[in-house]
Amino acid sequence: MVRRAGGRDGKGGATGGGFMICAAPTLTAARVAAMAKSLYHSGPGFRYRMQQYRPYLCPVEVLLSLVPDSGSVLDIGCGCALLLGLALRSGKEIHATGLDISEAALQMAAAMKEHGLGPGEGERLTLHHSRHVDDWPAESFDMVSLIDVMHHVQMEWRPAILQAAISRVKPGGILLYKDMVRRPRWRAFQNWCQDLLVSKQWIHYLPIAEVEAVARRAELIELRSETINRFGFGHELRVYRRPG
Repeated sequence: MVRRAGGRDGKGGATGGGFMICAAPTLTAARVAAMAKSLYHSGPGFRYRMQQYRPYLCPVEVLLSLVPDSGSVLDIGCGCALLLGLALRSGKEIHATGLDISEAALQMAAAMKEHGLGPGEGERLTLHHSRHVDDWPAESFDMVSLIDVMHHVQMEWRPAILQAAISRVKPGGILLYKDMVRRPRWRAFQNWCQDLLVSKQWIHYLPIAEVEAVARRAELIELRSETINRFGFGHELRVYRRPG
């Protein structure tokens, strides 16, 4: 399922922030996996391997294609900063900020910044340990991303997290949202098992309709709506522009 909206360029692709929202990715999953392998050189075994294998389970190349070529990017729940590291390694002239609740993940991200990225790339990556929205940077960004975050957040905190993320998007900026599907149940069950094994969490999915409702109340403009299936996993992608 794909719904596309927003301004159109001469080639028929929706545009946002000076880049193509609906353009096909220029990199394959295999190429992105190879880039990930070059970024991470050490770390706990499973977490280290997951950075390399994630592009085969998650449409990382699609997410990477949606990161602008320049400007400021805030990745909320960045984990080991895979998306930001790939964006910088691929030549995007962004100033990237990643925050996460996991100190272990941020330690691996810091090692990637020091040993995987080049000097000019690593200087444009900032990492923050954050346990609450009050710890988030106060400034606004050209893009704010929430990738596979909301199903880990306690239910009563979810509206505040979404609203705080939207408030960090500059006028004219982009909100990039992706999480796992709730339907069909067998795809949701596969991801549920993975999170129980990897994160030791009993997760609860946030219905995508609730995300869309929050976006409408914030008067965001939907640019892209898509469900992407990969190796048994289902991914719900939404891209919004904040008017301005």
